[in-house]
Amino acid sequence: MGGINIFQHKTRQLIICILLVMTVIAVYGKVITYQFVSFDDYLHIVENPHVREGLKLKGLKWAFTTNYAGNWQPLTWISHMLDFELYGLNPAGHHWINIQFHILNTLLLFILLQQMTGSVWRSAFVAALFAVHPLHVESVAWISERKDVLSTFFGILTIIAYQHYVKKSHFVSYAIVMLLFCLCLMAKPMLTTLPFLLLLLDFWPLNRFQYAHGALQSENRMSLHRKRLLRLFLEKIPLLIPVMISVLLTFWSQRSYKAVGSLEAFPVNARIANALVSYVMYLVKAFWPVKLAVFYPHPGGTLKWWQIFGSAFLIIGASIWAVRMSRRYAYLAVGLFWYLGSLIPVIGLVQVGEQGMADRYTYIPLIGIFIIIAWGAADLVDRWRLKKMILAVAAGVVIFSLIAIAWFQVGYWKNNLTLFKHAINVTKDNWLAHNSLGVALSKIGKFDEAIYHFHRTLSIRPKDAIAYNNLGSTLAMKGELEEAVLNFRKAVAIVPNYVNAIDNLGLTLFSQKKYEQSQLCFKKALQLKPNCASAHYHLGKLMFEQGDIEEAKNHFRAAVLINPKYKKLLPK
Repeated sequence: MGGINIFQHKTRQLIICILLVMTVIAVYGKVITYQFVSFDDYLHIVENPHVREGLKLKGLKWAFTTNYAGNWQPLTWISHMLDFELYGLNPAGHHWINIQFHILNTLLLFILLQQMTGSVWRSAFVAALFAVHPLHVESVAWISERKDVLSTFFGILTIIAYQHYVKKSHFVSYAIVMLLFCLCLMAKPMLTTLPFLLLLLDFWPLNRFQYAHGALQSENRMSLHRKRLLRLFLEKIPLLIPVMISVLLTFWSQRSYKAVGSLEAFPVNARIANALVSYVMYLVKAFWPVKLAVFYPHPGGTLKWWQIFGSAFLIIGASIWAVRMSRRYAYLAVGLFWYLGSLIPVIGLVQVGEQGMADRYTYIPLIGIFIIIAWGAADLVDRWRLKKMILAVAAGVVIFSLIAIAWFQVGYWKNNLTLFKHAINVTKDNWLAHNSLGVALSKIGKFDEAIYHFHRTLSIRPKDAIAYNNLGSTLAMKGELEEAVLNFRKAVAIVPNYVNAIDNLGLTLFSQKKYEQSQLCFKKALQLKPNCASAHYHLGKLMFEQGDIEEAKNHFRAAVLINPKYKKLLPK
């Protein structure tokens, strides 16, 4: 009979895994027909010469030593290189790899929870929520967010390895935990709070915080308990070493990377206010996932006092309540503090970028909320009649509702036009969405519509150098060269070292046959950025036009060496 029960248990697990895989594919399968999006995909992959060289020794060295795009994420860069080796610039392959990692993460989460808690159906429900929640669409449908699904993959493997270490307490087991954790941080430094999360899992469901029992006297039991707690904390200390290294490397990358544009410095009080409100807003979106966008503008100092203090009250109140209920319902405290703790690196206290929130940041933190929902719902109806039927129906309604919402949300990622039009429709004063939509419209020749959106950007952010540059480029393509020059000059006046705007200014002056001014611009661009392929190519064209063939050849060679695409553009 025992063998039959084990067989039935394994069969049930297999069926659940198959259903989870089918569900993910049903929601995300259509993304393999989607394009790269201009928001980071071009910077990270399409126009990244190191990624486009494929998996080479030189590229591996670059991956570990670069702060490109303000990130130290060697494992993610290597992943993109491998994608290019396999699929070139066909976005279908890149999308498919993201889907596969999301499938793996879903299955691993189910296996992990089932092993730790012994509860198959609650674990399956958590995995299903993770698989189809609309807030996770950004992490899967956006190729550049490979770092999310990749770091989570190694993060869950780290926890699985930690569970085995708890059972064996062997050095080799701990070494595996350390190795997997390092790989996790090398994909994305999101899980720098993992040592804290492991302590939460020690409390529940691993139950390593329990008092010692037996015939020992009370004082001896307390002493043994204190030693056990001390050990739990001490065994996490080695994990803080890769955390500190990752934090330092991330800080170096973000400080040393020269981002183009005028970045507003948000004061500390505005950051704290936004962090408090974001904690609550993520929860609101978790339970009511509508009006999701690729970019949410930072509110700055515009948040109302009642929003800030109301959010603080809810967070503190929920934390106190969860702690007080933890003896009976340990999962409440673990789930809540998992959510609060894992969001700390991206909640905005240390502001990176100009977003107020980002859906992708919830990929790992919402696991805590899903655990509360799954275990809490089961406990809530524990004494009800027909509780199994009630739970099954409720779970089905929730999952199918989320599938429908996620399926529509995935559709917005089809291309730049659909993505940024949707963002404009569901957010207010979204300058980045207007600017990005303008670029997309300009590329397909809809210049007047593009110009409208650039002006909308500038009405929201009057000192946006990128918008002025894009407006200038569109006006130049439309043939309005004088207006284009004025906008390029405005961009450079705001950001004097804006290489792209300086290069574009030089190109427009070249079109006006103002060769001397044009040459000064190209040389200034190269002075600021010696490896600027476009400036080399444009200066080569200018030299060729003026009959200086040798100098032209030198710049053409430099352009092709930096970016091989210019080889096709060389004059015959």
